[in-house]
Amino acid sequence: MFNKISAILILSVAFLSCSTDDNRTNNPNINPISFTISLNTNLPEYSVLQFPGNAVFVANAGVRGIFVINTGAGVRAWEATDPNHVPNECSTMVLNGVEARCSCEENTYTLYTGQDLGKQLPYTLIEYRVSQSGSGINVSN
Repeated sequence: MFNKISAILILSVAFLSCSTDDNRTNNPNINPISFTISLNTNLPEYSVLQFPGNAVFVANAGVRGIFVINTGAGVRAWEATDPNHVPNECSTMVLNGVEARCSCEENTYTLYTGQDLGKQLPYTLIEYRVSQSGSGINVSN
């Protein structure tokens, strides 16, 4: 009897701890496009990614470009279009250190987590898949 109760309790806790990421994956403002891009950190434009705390903007990927950051715990890549409005002439964000800022509404996001800074907006940055091999970084959707 004790084993049944323990099993039910464990399964209940596991089920309740599951979360959804619908705010990022079901964003009605941005229609993701399929792409793959390779970055060589031996090249000058991407060499800063060899060191934690550095980020770059890559224009020829994603919807409006991507931001790639070395967080120290790994490399992450994010869509450069503000996720909280439909892409327009001012929705491509600007890289500012480890933050991305949209000039349309002054929304600012951290590239470490994709969360906005201070406004509690409905959508986080759209994250892309990243794989690393030696000095190569592959980013894809």
